[in-house]
Amino acid sequence: MNDYTIKYKSNLNVVYSCKYHVIWCPKYRRSVLVKGVDVRLKEIIQDVATEYKCEILELE
Repeated sequence: MNDYTIKYKSNLNVVYSCKYHVIWCPKYRRSVLVKGVDVRLKEIIQDVATEYKCEILELE
């Protein structure tokens, strides 16, 4: 079990906990997240999560 507590969201008649695990593998496993690209990608992911009111548990 992880260090964070399990949080449930609810609607009028539904209680749920929805989680996604996303893995990104570039073609031929080349290093493409270099020279600040990784920092910018994390910023974009944070912005999109804020826009859609999502919670990011871990980002590496």
